[in-house]
Order: sequence, then structure tokens, then C-alpha cells
Amino acid sequence: MILRRLAVLFHQSRRLYSSNISHDLASRIAELNKEMEAVFGEPPPNGFAGSVSNDFMAQESQTSSKIGGSTPVLTHLGSTGAAQMVDVSLKENSKRTAIASSKVILGKKVFDLVLANQLAKGDVLSVAKIAGINGAKHTSSLIPLCHNITLTHVRVNLTLNDKDFSVDIEGEAVSTGKTGVEMEALTAVTVAGLTVYDMCKAASKDVQITDVRLESKTGGKSGDWYREK
Repeated sequence: MILRRLAVLFHQSRRLYSSNISHDLASRIAELNKEMEAVFGEPPPNGFAGSVSNDFMAQESQTSSKIGGSTPVLTHLGSTGAAQMVDVSLKENSKRTAIASSKVILGKKVFDLVLANQLAKGDVLSVAKIAGINGAKHTSSLIPLCHNITLTHVRVNLTLNDKDFSVDIEGEAVSTGKTGVEMEALTAVTVAGLTVYDMCKAASKDVQITDVRLESKTGGKSGDWYREK
């Protein structure tokens, strides 16, 4: 009898989920827990009801955008608050791009040394450019919950800015796949900035890496986004 009741409630819960009436799910689960407590003498600490609730909440979180939900969610958190890698298997492939930027403030003395290519470690901008590209390619190894994706293009540009004695860095990542490349672009400009610091730190410890930010992204279900100027 109890197994039959469990099956009925489970299918009712599925119908509730598919019709987006998730607010009734908690009461259904509570009712189920009470029935199991009456039969077994205690509620299941992490049994059928808990599993059903967690599964439904996790699915609801990951698919809220598909059913018209507009409330932002942290997709890297499961229903219990534990970290998770987002399942993107159901997403469609699309071309995705992202552009990020950062700035490295050198100060006049170091700026002049970089401009004249007189630092002991060599050509700062060339080394940082390669480091940024390499950083983008290794993003999933550095950021635990990032997907390991195939990049079709990475661009890193470094420009000396004599207005504030800095290096302006811009990075672009491009891929065709199921998830965005924002983190790859951000990693590119961050690693490039760190490399500039490493190349210049012997001349000054006062070098600063600032303004690491996403400038734009295109593709994917959320569409295009551009930072307001």
C-alpha cells in the first residue's frame, strides 16, 4: 500500500513540475514524509522523499529560464547549496564570443623601461600576450567548475597608455558550443596582467592590476550583452 502511495505521489509531483506549479511540491513531500514516518517509525533522513525533492529543485533551478522564470539563479549551486558543475548537455550549439579587459598601472619609471624594452626579463608585451592566450586555453584547469571547451580563437592585445603610464589589455575568446566563453576572456586578460607584473616587479613593487571586467558577450540562450560606456 505504501509503495503504491509513493508511486502516486511521485507521478503527481512530476505533473506538478511539468506544469510549473512547484509551490505545491513542498507540501506533497511533507505529506509523503509523514506517511513514511507512520510506517517506519521515523522520517527518512535522506530517503526517497528527500531525493525527489532535491532532484526536482535542482531541475527547476537549471531550467527556470526555459519555463519563463526571470529571477536570477546561481547555477553552480545545487538544491542543497553544494557546488556543482552545470549540465549543459541539453543546450544547443551556437557561436559564442566574449571580450574582457584589464589595466596594469606601471608608474612612469617602469613605463619608460617597458617602452624602451630595457627590462631584464625581456619584451614585456610579447611575453604577456602569449601568456594571456595560454591562460585562456587552460581556464578549466584554473577555475574548478568551468567546462573544458574547445576554443576556436583567442586574441590578446596589450597597448601602452602614456596618459596614466599603464598597459591596457583586451582579450577575446571565441567558441562554437554549449556554454559561454566569458571566463576564458577574463582569464586571458588576468594572466596577461599577472605576467606584466612578473616582468616588471624587479623594477617596482608598486605595479597594480586593476579594472578586470567583461566588456561584451554574444551567443547562447541569454543573448548578447554589452557593457554600457
